[in-house]
Amino acid sequence: MKVAVVGATGLVGSKMLQVLEERNFPVSELIPVASERSVGTMVNYKGKDYPVVSADTAIAMKPAVALFSAGGSVSLELAPKFAAAGCRVIDNSSAWRMHPEYKLIVPEVNGHVLTANDYIIANPNCSTIQMVMVLQPLHKKYSIKRVVVSTYQSVSGTGQKAVKELMDERAGGAGSGVYPHRIDLNVIPHIDVFQENGYTKEEMKMALETCKIMGDDEIKVSATTVRVPVIGGHSESVNIEFRNDFYESDVKELLSNTSGVIVVDNPSMNGYPMPLDAEGKDEVFVGRIRRDYSQPNTLNCWIVADNLRKGAATNAVQIAKYLHAQGWI
Repeated sequence: MKVAVVGATGLVGSKMLQVLEERNFPVSELIPVASERSVGTMVNYKGKDYPVVSADTAIAMKPAVALFSAGGSVSLELAPKFAAAGCRVIDNSSAWRMHPEYKLIVPEVNGHVLTANDYIIANPNCSTIQMVMVLQPLHKKYSIKRVVVSTYQSVSGTGQKAVKELMDERAGGAGSGVYPHRIDLNVIPHIDVFQENGYTKEEMKMALETCKIMGDDEIKVSATTVRVPVIGGHSESVNIEFRNDFYESDVKELLSNTSGVIVVDNPSMNGYPMPLDAEGKDEVFVGRIRRDYSQPNTLNCWIVADNLRKGAATNAVQIAKYLHAQGWI
């Protein structure tokens, strides 16, 4: 089982290597791929050093599966080339997510839609992944009509340079311009590029990707995405309007029995999900579960996950494990 990791030296790429090892994915040969300036450097995996190679070299080595985390432009150029060589591509960028020919997958939610003919598979946006993990079981039981979400997204979602910028500012230095404003001791209601409709690209991703993953274009999603001075872990305040009424106790029981979801909801003891508690974990945490008394059939909750793990690397590896379990790689 030859496994390529494209973008192996980046934050998410490094996390992919870690998750592959933790989950005992059957890697017989690792093929780390990065930009030309990184070719020849070494990447350690399970105690062995592997040289970083170019994309062309990797394709010639015929990997069975390639995990991509190198940006949309790289994915648009290279994913079809890997796929044409018979390699399954699981892409973490936004390049293929809304393409009608390619599946957008969270294994616990819609892994069943994958087939042996899928050679390019999209990994959803990190904020979307953690939200749909909670929405899907609720939608099945109560039928979701509308979702209003505000996110609190950590700087690691932007990459290594953003983490460095936060720490430099915290130490009293100047930022390097990763963000349009200072991020330390600040909150920036701006993630990705603003669109003509006044929403950012990140906000529209959450709206469009949710419908595609859950297979229901009738779900309305309104998002406001915000960058906060937290190193890792994304949080979301989510308001969900259902077509059918619910009991809070039933909602908590349903989510407690959902694979990959952990309910942390004990406000009297200050028990609720926080990014620090989610760090290094693959589960999605949900709490502050309560009825919205301003309108019927509506629920409020708070969702937290490690954006580099379930929000990116872990979800990609889970897709690869699903393909392997089906005998397709």
